[in-house]
Amino acid sequence: MAVREIRIFGDPVLRTTCAPIENIDDGVRALVDDLIDTVKLPGRAGVAAPQIGVALRAFSYNIDGSIGYVLNPVLAEVRGEAELTGEGCLSVPGLWHDARRHPWARVEGIDLDGRAVVLEGSGLLAQALQHETDHLDGNLFLTRLDPETRKTAMREVRESSWF
Repeated sequence: MAVREIRIFGDPVLRTTCAPIENIDDGVRALVDDLIDTVKLPGRAGVAAPQIGVALRAFSYNIDGSIGYVLNPVLAEVRGEAELTGEGCLSVPGLWHDARRHPWARVEGIDLDGRAVVLEGSGLLAQALQHETDHLDGNLFLTRLDPETRKTAMREVRESSWF
């Protein structure tokens, strides 16, 4: 359908807890098409619905050539001690900091036909699953930073050209 503009830090939709998708209709199908088109751009591992202005529980992913989506995703399990992992976010352009993420994660949700979807893995996939479900709960990766790093990141936000 369309590559959608990414909402930037400060937009209220990014701080909104997203509603579950109750009915899979043409609007939800169009949302999935837009999420897929938007995540296909180079350098994108995931795009959550609020990042394109829609407060519904859905995200797309683009990890190691595998592109897909999940509706009503729930972070069902994480494994291992949370560790510092370099992370950025399309909604906070230009910032890159170490955020605490578990090395393995599993997300459960559904597809457009209402069938169960399970995504699980380690590395970048685990990081993306945690990052995108955070978006759906109204949290940016900045909340995963230690206090001193968060202070630095917020200064970088205030000094950025896009803020």
